[in-house]
This record gives sequence, structure tokens and C-alpha cells, in this order.
Amino acid sequence: MIKILKCHSSFACRLFVLTVLLVVNRPASAQDGATLTGMVVSSSRDTVTVSSSTGRYQLFVFGPTARKPATVPVGAQVRVVSSPGNEPGVRIASDVTVLEVTATSNQDASNSSVVPTEVQGIERDIERQARRYQVGVRGGLALDPELVLMGVQAQVGPFFRSDIFFRPSVEFGLGEVTAMFAFNPEVIYRLPFTSARDRWATYLGAGLGINLLHQNFEQEDNGGKRIDFGDFHSDTALNVLGGVRNRRVFMELRTSVYSDPSPTLRLVVGYTF
Repeated sequence: MIKILKCHSSFACRLFVLTVLLVVNRPASAQDGATLTGMVVSSSRDTVTVSSSTGRYQLFVFGPTARKPATVPVGAQVRVVSSPGNEPGVRIASDVTVLEVTATSNQDASNSSVVPTEVQGIERDIERQARRYQVGVRGGLALDPELVLMGVQAQVGPFFRSDIFFRPSVEFGLGEVTAMFAFNPEVIYRLPFTSARDRWATYLGAGLGINLLHQNFEQEDNGGKRIDFGDFHSDTALNVLGGVRNRRVFMELRTSVYSDPSPTLRLVVGYTF
């Protein structure tokens, strides 16, 4: 019982420090809203890239309350009002107005300079992050008992509001005397001080942990004969977790309540496709 309490306390402290650091390091929501007029060279559901008359390319992410037309055609002349984002080179668009669409606009856009590779990469990452269905791989370490973890996960959402997702995962754990299979149907909540399209985000979550464990012990008797002792356990635990992620990679701590003999603390890193 004391060991579990210590694990839970350690988890809470780490999560608190992580949250405080992210809030402190969050870029100030500057009041330097700016307006840019130019030609659209790339457009998607969540982003628009505009080339100004000076040849500068600017990537905009639509804010949650952005005013914009249903479509922003490539080649159109637009005026974008925006504010700084949490990522260098990316601004949050609050108002997009289409000024002119001509028959030659698309041809003009295709004949313009190629959008910089780094801008295209950020666009792809944002679109990947915005997918309703995502899959990923995960791995890490578990304590008490000590295990090496590997697994897969899916993410579906958002549901109800833009910050809530359903994220089931399957994990396999291997240790010196223990093998584990775990199914974790969990719900995660992205903390509201980061937007849906920010590069970095923190989240909290909870859900069930359904664990199947097999433990095998070997020893020699006085005659030198090897004796095997095998035992099988199953349990259903309450998982509580917190983590930080960028658009592809995440790291999280998960503690489990009522999980004996399953691990009480797991550190997991993963990659989302």
C-alpha cells in the first residue's frame, strides 16, 4: 500500500511540474494582430499558405473561431488577419477574406515559386494531426513488476468537444519472471491552454486497464533438479495518466489503481502515424 501511494505521489508531482513548465513557457498571446494580403498558394481544411507581393510565404492555421469562407481557392487574392502562434513561422488566422478570384488565378499560382519545403512539411504534420482516426506504436518501461513494454494504439475523435478523444491501446510486457498482455480503453482530454493545431500539447486521461499476467519461477532442489512454478493472474485496474505530445511523438506517465499484481507505474513513449 505504501509503495502504491509513493508511486501515485511521484506521478502527481511529475505531472504538476510538467504542466507548470508548459504554462510558463507558453508564448504570450501578443496583441500584435497583423494583416497580410496576398495570393493563396496552398489551402486545406485547417491551413492556408499565402504568398505576399514581396515573395514571402506565410502559413496560417485557422483558429477555433476564425471567420472564413467555406472554401479558400488556390490562386485567390485574400486578406488574412492573424496573431502569433506557438510555433515559429505559423500564425493563427482569425479572419480570412477573399478579395478576388479570376479565371487565371490557378494558373498564376501554379506558375509562382515553389512553396518552401519546411512550410510543406508543417502543413502535412498539421493535416495528420487533424485526422479523426489515427494509429500509432508505443513502448516503454513498467515498474513493480519491472517489464519492457511494446504495443499499438488507435485514437478516435474528438467527441462532444474538440479536446476529448477515445484512445484504446494494447500492450505486451516482458520481464525476468513476468509476461503481460494489457488492453487499455482510455479517454484523454487535451488541456485547454493549447489549441487543437499547436505543435505541442499536454493531456490527461483515465480508463480501464484489463491485464493478463503469467509469472514463472524456476529454482533447483537439493538434488540439483530444476523445478518450475507457474502462476496466472488477471485484474481490472483504473488507469490515470498524463502526457505531452507534439504532432507525431508523445510521452506519458500512467499509474494504475487496484492493479496488483500488474504494474503500478508505466513510462511510455510513442509515435503517431
